[in-house]
Amino acid sequence: MILELTVFLLFCAAALGWVAHRFQFPYPIALVAGGAMLGLIPGLPQFPFDPQFILVLILPPVLYQAALMTSWSDFKAHVRPIGLLSIGLVIATTLAVGAALKLLVPEVPWAAAFVLGAIVSPPDAVAATAILSKLNIPRRVVTVLEGESLVNDASGLVIYKFAVAAVLTGAFSLPGALVQFGGIAVGGIVLGMAMAHVFIAIHRRLGDPFIEILISLLVPYATYIVAESLHASGVLALVAAGLVRGRYAPEIVSASMRILGRPAWQLVVFLLNSLTFMLIGLQMSSILDKLSLYSPLQLLALGSTVSLVAIGVRFVWVYAAGLLPGAWNHKGRPQQPPPNARENFIISWCGMRGIVSIAAALSLPLVLPNGSAFPHRDLIVFLTFFVIAVTLVVQGLSLPMLIRKLQVGSTWNEHEEKLRVRAAISAAALHALDQHVQQHACTGAWVASLRAEITSRIALAVPDGQDDGVHEASNLRLRHAVIQAERKELIRLWRNNQVSDDVMHRIEETLDHQEANL
Repeated sequence: MILELTVFLLFCAAALGWVAHRFQFPYPIALVAGGAMLGLIPGLPQFPFDPQFILVLILPPVLYQAALMTSWSDFKAHVRPIGLLSIGLVIATTLAVGAALKLLVPEVPWAAAFVLGAIVSPPDAVAATAILSKLNIPRRVVTVLEGESLVNDASGLVIYKFAVAAVLTGAFSLPGALVQFGGIAVGGIVLGMAMAHVFIAIHRRLGDPFIEILISLLVPYATYIVAESLHASGVLALVAAGLVRGRYAPEIVSASMRILGRPAWQLVVFLLNSLTFMLIGLQMSSILDKLSLYSPLQLLALGSTVSLVAIGVRFVWVYAAGLLPGAWNHKGRPQQPPPNARENFIISWCGMRGIVSIAAALSLPLVLPNGSAFPHRDLIVFLTFFVIAVTLVVQGLSLPMLIRKLQVGSTWNEHEEKLRVRAAISAAALHALDQHVQQHACTGAWVASLRAEITSRIALAVPDGQDDGVHEASNLRLRHAVIQAERKELIRLWRNNQVSDDVMHRIEETLDHQEANL
């Protein structure tokens, strides 16, 4: 039964991924819709799992991959706004959502109410990246949002563990919690940086791309397990390790590993996202049965109120933080004007929750140490899924329309930056070529051909006065048409047995890389 259910879940994930690609919207939105539909199918078998292992299975690769892709220089330059959102806002959201749940359902213990607040407090790194990557938002806004969604997972999950511990033990001391928080936070960061340097030293001595990928997949799990075993924050260790290793990745990672590793990591993160959303979908029907004391209208009102509180707190916090002097500046960097009202609205609206919240909800213990059920666990899981659905679907789908309506366009021209970089690296290549030719007395037509190729790249990197967007789009269409013609002719030769399979596959791989670069 488990095998059949696994195949069914993989099929659902593939179908939802195709739907997201076909209709051009971020795949987390398709996953939350698919999970909701699974919850409406009666009689689906349950997928047995231990809640204690959900966080260990799901979080390490997801958070580590997000940290790897985060720019350390951009993160450091915007550390103040990132800190205000990822720590201050997480605490404010936890308190506000917990108080709202306690007010709406008085029989829920305060500790359990704050568990829900901690679960839904951090916007998700995967959801933010998947949605923001398709939109034309100012660069500093994207940097802050992605940095926030990375660090707030750590702060939210640390608060979550304290809240769950308070439910399990029935006791909570704020001074003791603050001291413990500081200890596990510092310990997690130090351990994460140490683990990153250990694996960097190992990676420098590897030469096989498959072993490199295997080691890169091992890093997050090893880092998390070591940190948690030493009673430090595994989540903060993951963030620190990812940021440090991402800083050295361009130097230590081989080209073959990058080519193979990107799709491998994307597949792992997509499968973990899919598994998590499918698991909560499978549980939703039984959860709704256990919530029969509440009418559908009451559940809708509870979910809507909690969602509005989570969204509203973000608006209040973002606009209030924008009034603080120097909130958007960093020592050693030129002062920047604070975001205008339109940019603040977009930052406030980008509060999509995702896989981290679901994984935290699914990992809630089923019973307390005394054998009684975890108080209102089913209600907490339901409200978590409701908040995720509202924020991903409503906020995620409406973002492009809001950006067009508010006319929040990017002030950073990526095309011009790419032109400058291409010209610089091509000039360096031409200089290296001339030096090599002089030192080794190289001659031949291939030297002239290589020099001509590099010179043409430099010429292409010089703007010709034409509109950049039109020039770039025309160039992409032309290159795509050329590659497709080459591919079509290659397939024709292969079908007519005029080229061997080995040669066909090698040329096909070259064409694949050229097309992927477009």
